[in-house]
Amino acid sequence: MTITDAALLLLFPALMAYAACSDLLSMRISNRVSLLIVAAFVAMALAMRLPPGEWLMHGAAGAAVLLVTFTMFAFGWIGGGDAKLAAATALWLGWGESLMQYGLASSLFGGALTLALLQFRTVPLPRFAHWPWLLRLHHRETGIPYGIALAAGGLAAFPQSPLWMLAVTAH
Repeated sequence: MTITDAALLLLFPALMAYAACSDLLSMRISNRVSLLIVAAFVAMALAMRLPPGEWLMHGAAGAAVLLVTFTMFAFGWIGGGDAKLAAATALWLGWGESLMQYGLASSLFGGALTLALLQFRTVPLPRFAHWPWLLRLHHRETGIPYGIALAAGGLAAFPQSPLWMLAVTAH
């Protein structure tokens, strides 16, 4: 594995962590984050000389997830930032088992996060903990920052993805 491959492979987890933190603190995932994840994938695929067929499989995974998540967004089940983050993450994971692992892990993390936040919202905040982001998170009418679960799911599935395997074994 070259230094470039290692740096690009570390970029994905860093962007996932940033997306999760952003959603936690602001209940928003910037379009820039999803675009950076896509751009990092393109850089990684070019650096690894990914074959055209693999580009298509990764693109198909991203497009399929985008279709599903934008349908979910249209029904008001998730936010638009979540839909874009999930699709950009799927681009990295490609079509196959790691994409299924991503869906399952994100669902499990999302369920745990939802239960934890529902419990958290039943407990009064201490006086010293009245930061705007925490007050917003504690408010019963606030949604769930699902980007945290999507990022955790992406991080859990990434080491089993074809792109990761190719990077660590091909060089």
